[in-house]
Amino acid sequence: MSAGPPPNLRSAPDTLSYLESASLMSGTLESLSGLGEDGSSVGSDSEINGLTVRRIDKYGFLGGSQYSDATEKDIRVEVARQREMKWLEMFNNWDKWIKHRFQKVKLRCRKGIPSSLRGKAWQLLSNSQELLQANPGKFEELEREPGEAKWLDIIEKDLHRQFPFHEMFAARGGHGQQDLYRILKAYTIYRPDEGYCQAQAPVAAVLLMHMPAEQAFWCLVQICEKFLPGYYSAGLEAIQLDGEIFFSLLRRTCPMAYRHLKKFKIDPILYMTEWFMCIFSRTLPWSCVLRVWDMFFCEGVKIVFRVGLVLLKQMLGSVDKLRELQGMYETMERLRSISPDMIREDVLVQEIVTLQVTEALIERESSVQVRKWRESRGELTHQPGRRLHGTRAIFENKRRAAAISSGGSYSFLGGSAPPAEDLNEATVALNSDQLYLCTKWLI
Repeated sequence: MSAGPPPNLRSAPDTLSYLESASLMSGTLESLSGLGEDGSSVGSDSEINGLTVRRIDKYGFLGGSQYSDATEKDIRVEVARQREMKWLEMFNNWDKWIKHRFQKVKLRCRKGIPSSLRGKAWQLLSNSQELLQANPGKFEELEREPGEAKWLDIIEKDLHRQFPFHEMFAARGGHGQQDLYRILKAYTIYRPDEGYCQAQAPVAAVLLMHMPAEQAFWCLVQICEKFLPGYYSAGLEAIQLDGEIFFSLLRRTCPMAYRHLKKFKIDPILYMTEWFMCIFSRTLPWSCVLRVWDMFFCEGVKIVFRVGLVLLKQMLGSVDKLRELQGMYETMERLRSISPDMIREDVLVQEIVTLQVTEALIERESSVQVRKWRESRGELTHQPGRRLHGTRAIFENKRRAAAISSGGSYSFLGGSAPPAEDLNEATVALNSDQLYLCTKWLI
């Protein structure tokens, strides 16, 4: 068996990674702003740091910006039980539900998955459960591999930064941090061409809050390879392309916010990098994070785009709001410090599900941005795999592959199969000059 992380983890590295450079510009990397030089939590109510233990909230947080002390009205026991029974019924006939009643599955994801079944649901929605079953013993095999020292060193330094106010990760060298290390190390061996990206750590941590390490690993694989391909590759190419797509969609959905950001030359990568790469796990109140992830696993990256667009509309979408933001600095302060008081879960979800941003619109805009990039900069440098827009796309892709391998015919929900397009061939490079400016801005 491979050794776990050393008990005394070193402090944060002096040099900034791509993710740190970009996310620090938006100021939302709460783990860095909330940690001392030795990596200990500042102001934490955790017993581990020698302070009085605060009452743990319903999500496991001891404190920090995502701690919730709200006394929400609980769902009646009989209603909660009915919802659980509906989900259990779907679990028992999952493929049939996805094939014949997907709209009902989507509606239930939008209403919120019962907390007791969320981990199981995420595994089915992402198809990671099937991936695990197809690779018995693979995770243990990856654990036994020594791994590449440069990645392990960075992972070790990052462990204490991941939700240090959550009971699962508060203890240095505790079970939560050990499992997180196992997952991230295994991924660097599973995908040596990608290695490790620091945005993967909070994503893996959220998964660990809802499922065991092996299941979380395969769920992470699906996120990286099917839902957000290219996001965690060197150079931030895919995320920069999606930033251009996002900014174009903003022009359609909220022209006022678009004009304001354009006026002060605030590029998307300055504020949306961490939003998208961490799937808003460091940005929103925790109840909203879970609702967003429920929809994301079902409907794919369009949910990430919609959430970002809704947030900008809420923060920059009126004359009164813009009156307070007279320059780049004030605007960046607003974007990097989204107050939980500004976000109501029910309002956020309603705006997300009603915003008219579809998979087709995203892919059409992707083609436009790829063409513009090639005209101005030449050929792309990174080619991730095809992006699959959520559960149904993954299900249909699986059926298509099975039909091709068996030599049989394939139909797409009763019709002919659409051509397999390389939805994500389009990625753009974050060049060295831009990275330099990112770091220079921080200094």
